[in-house]
Amino acid sequence: MEFMKGVPDNHYDLAIVDPPYGSKDAIGIVNNKNRAKQATERTNYKLFKNIEPSIKYWNELFRISKNQIIWGVNNFGLKHKGFIVWDKKIRGSRRYSWAEVAMISEGLATVSTICQIGSDDYKFHPTQKPVALYKWLLQNYAKPGQTIFDSHVGSGSIRIACHDLGFDFEGCEIDADYWKAQEQRFQTHAAQVQLFEPAELTAQYAQGDLL
Repeated sequence: MEFMKGVPDNHYDLAIVDPPYGSKDAIGIVNNKNRAKQATERTNYKLFKNIEPSIKYWNELFRISKNQIIWGVNNFGLKHKGFIVWDKKIRGSRRYSWAEVAMISEGLATVSTICQIGSDDYKFHPTQKPVALYKWLLQNYAKPGQTIFDSHVGSGSIRIACHDLGFDFEGCEIDADYWKAQEQRFQTHAAQVQLFEPAELTAQYAQGDLL
């Protein structure tokens, strides 16, 4: 919030955000002791407890960005005319949700679409999303040369996706440990791309031909 206050109106072409929704009221566990216990024992629950976005957050986000893709929209009650369903290709698991829903702002689309992409094998953040998912979003809803914003960087998957596809990116992360972890992840990835990725493959990324 402190960062967004200093950002000019409509500064970002597209905000892709995945805000927390973990207070007791937000995840509907006020009258459910078993679910309350599960939430309390969840890894890094401290990051999600009672910090779901306020109206001030939404006002700032909509002010500084021209368009938005907002994960977890079903938990926030935001009005929308289109949405994305991320099918994680998980079947038979009771521990993890099989899909997640994101809102698409009216400037991007008024229809619904489904994206089928599995999760990353390597995870260090409880709500980490795969790089391939963010690349899919950028290829389908962003245009070359646009600037992307994320208010909850987390594992840094969106940062890597923007780097690979040639988008300018700015983001925030309130947890210092996760910020350091994603920074190390990004630097390692960027070094590997620079060393091993052929120039023609980089050009294909920029054109949106590859996930």
